Amino acid sequence: MSSHREAPEISKDPVADNTDVYAFVSPDRPDTVTLIANFIPLQQPGGGPNFYEFGDDVLYEIHISNAGKAQSDFSYQFRFTTQIRNSKTFLYNVGPIASITDPNWNRPQFYRVTKRQNGTSTTLAQNLTVPPVNVGVRSTPNYAKTFTGAAVHELGHGRRVFAGQRAESFHVDLGSIFDLGTLRPFENLHLIPSAAAVGVNGTQGLNVHTIAIQVPITDLTRDGKSHHNPLDPAAVIGVWASASRQASRVVDAKGQASTYGPYRQVSRLGNPLFNEVITPMASKDYWNSQPPQNDKQFAQYVAKPELAGLLPVLYPGVFPNLAKYTKPRADLEAILLTGLPKGVVPGFQNFTGTVAADMLRLNVAIPPAKKPNVLGVVGGDLAGFPNGRRMLDDVVAIELKAVAGATIPLVDKTYKPDAAAALLVDGTTNTNAPLLTSFPYLGTPAGGYQTKPGVPAS
Repeated sequence: MSSHREAPEISKDPVADNTDVYAFVSPDRPDTVTLIANFIPLQQPGGGPNFYEFGDDVLYEIHISNAGKAQSDFSYQFRFTTQIRNSKTFLYNVGPIASITDPNWNRPQFYRVTKRQNGTSTTLAQNLTVPPVNVGVRSTPNYAKTFTGAAVHELGHGRRVFAGQRAESFHVDLGSIFDLGTLRPFENLHLIPSAAAVGVNGTQGLNVHTIAIQVPITDLTRDGKSHHNPLDPAAVIGVWASASRQASRVVDAKGQASTYGPYRQVSRLGNPLFNEVITPMASKDYWNSQPPQNDKQFAQYVAKPELAGLLPVLYPGVFPNLAKYTKPRADLEAILLTGLPKGVVPGFQNFTGTVAADMLRLNVAIPPAKKPNVLGVVGGDLAGFPNGRRMLDDVVAIELKAVAGATIPLVDKTYKPDAAAALLVDGTTNTNAPLLTSFPYLGTPAGGYQTKPGVPAS
């Protein structure tokens, strides 16, 4: 749901579909920032014989904005190449894959990392290995020990990179939320009521494909310096990811496709849930094609979010104050489009300027929290969302509370939030694979053999 199948056209092109973007000061290396972009949503672990992989014809990018104009001041670009070692077999592997370079793996991928800045591309590394997917205990034995570390590549000067399959870290009750906005813990109060229940994590046991890069803070700031004063504007960077395809695709008589022409952006993501639940369906694919600096055209949907109007209807009598609030949502405009300026939260800001743009905004002067709170800034933890985003942040709960009015008093002291706004959650907890304590942080992907399908219900 963060950005899984969020727009009609990109839902048909999962290999180019952004699912989540993360940006945080690395907890084990606080002089660095980790940037993560996930793609290919809702992967069933047993999806063979053609298992999930990055697209050779997709340009993947992680963008950095540090000059206060909401533009891509530079980006890290990733391009992939796939090989077939044995053209006589239908198999992904012809025996156990004992290492990341094992010839038993029939369809390995390799990639190149470049930094694009001021119209110039600098190659940081090439021919880097991607690990195989987690097929099962025989095909990919001892997956975590064998492949995770081997797929972390050092780029020099404190930089490292990873690209490959990982466990999904985002949790949400997909089945309930898209059933007319039902939140299981409160469904007894719904317009079409039923007994309150515990939330169901709809992404549990699923995988994604991750691109992660960890770089010194000094690589990212506008002045090339580390910062320790959170109120210094130069301490804030904007981050988003994108996927682009060439404009033309031609399929020959043998069914082989070739692509030509300039690259066109087909997917992008900054803040979680922006295109998912704010942009109208008819504009979603257009939103995906636009750069963040053009987001003023979508600001009306942030100022008057549809979900804020639906909550009092779907939960009669629960949100009377929200129902009567008619002012533009300046709190959401600040959180999602400009960052929070000085004076809103004591000792904190992540303001990137007046240009309305959907970006994650990370204040690199805020150190990692010793005891992280999954509610981030709303829970008093300034190192969490919407100050960047960590994998442990419960962004669904945070944004539900914000949309329901819990953050309006940040900009309008006369407003009293409804009691339910502070309680609003989807009822899920992070029951996905455990996170790692070091780069690339996301957990070991679920294995095809090990995973048991759920039981359908009618």
